[in-house]
Amino acid sequence: MEKAHETMPEAERKFNMGEKNRPSFSSDYMEGTHPRILQRLAETNLVQSAGYGADEFSESAREKIRAACHAPEADVFFLVGGTQTNAVMIDAFLASYQGVAAADSGHISVHEAGAIEFGGHKVLTLPNHEGKISAEDLEKLLKDFREDESHEHMVMPGMVYISQPTEFGTLYSLEELKKISAVCRAEQIPLYLDGARLAYALSCPENDVTLPDLAAACDAFYIGGTKCGALFGEAVVIPEHNRIPHLFTMIKQHGALLAKGRIAGLQFDTLFTGDLYDRIGSTAIEAADRIRRALEEKGYTFAFRSPTNQIFILLEKTKAQALAEKVELGFWENADDAHVVMRIATSWATRPEDVDYLIECL
Repeated sequence: MEKAHETMPEAERKFNMGEKNRPSFSSDYMEGTHPRILQRLAETNLVQSAGYGADEFSESAREKIRAACHAPEADVFFLVGGTQTNAVMIDAFLASYQGVAAADSGHISVHEAGAIEFGGHKVLTLPNHEGKISAEDLEKLLKDFREDESHEHMVMPGMVYISQPTEFGTLYSLEELKKISAVCRAEQIPLYLDGARLAYALSCPENDVTLPDLAAACDAFYIGGTKCGALFGEAVVIPEHNRIPHLFTMIKQHGALLAKGRIAGLQFDTLFTGDLYDRIGSTAIEAADRIRRALEEKGYTFAFRSPTNQIFILLEKTKAQALAEKVELGFWENADDAHVVMRIATSWATRPEDVDYLIECL
């Protein structure tokens, strides 16, 4: 695969390694975009095209995504970002009196500033198991609601939200996904999957869930671009055509519709040319595996284990402060008065020399 750092202009390299002088592992969307996307944006810059996703680039991307998902009738929409996508899709699936079931550690439960509740829908939390929900806990939630004599006074579970990878960087196995999907189908509620970091799942050797698997198991899911090599944007895939009538209008109501939809469409058209999206996360996985091995050798404590591009370590606060002077890590949570959980996130553009430097700092 073409390595992002091999095509990076020398001025950027000098900035990142010189003037900035503090590599960042705080998130996986610190860089701009994959060089191939930047090249195609420049090549097509003065091409005139229709707005709101009705352009030829977006339609080409839709066809490529349908083919990759083995879902020829799928509706595909390009939205601006993950929070907007989650808010739109949850609102579109739910009636006013319904809520969405999600892990108590899920992104919509913790790190979206109440965006779902702001839209009028309660997040109904389930206990997480390494960031994942279980089919058994989901069945119990639905059964408890039905059998509660006061359920008319309660928020009805109307859909299920999961993510791949999870907020903890862990993965649903195909078996786990099928079990959750089976519960949703039996209860006739939609299953929606957040794929903000989906490229890192697809590139992970431990993963056994493919895009066609997601199309078979989910009523809707999105393919992340913002964290996976695009400048911005997410591609929503709804395998059943017209599953949500007038979704285009709902997207606009939520302020998530791009007038220059071609920019998002062109990016996904590039990501799905060849197998770039399938491979773009491999740099991040390789870098994360190197860092994990170094952490183990140096005796660091993992807050929890994950096989993808996110690593969570438990540090004394004084140690975290000392590291922060040399390298930027992401704060996750306070473990106690003396310890903090910090996140190390690699990306599609992580450079070997930055990994070397981080390991030296550790």
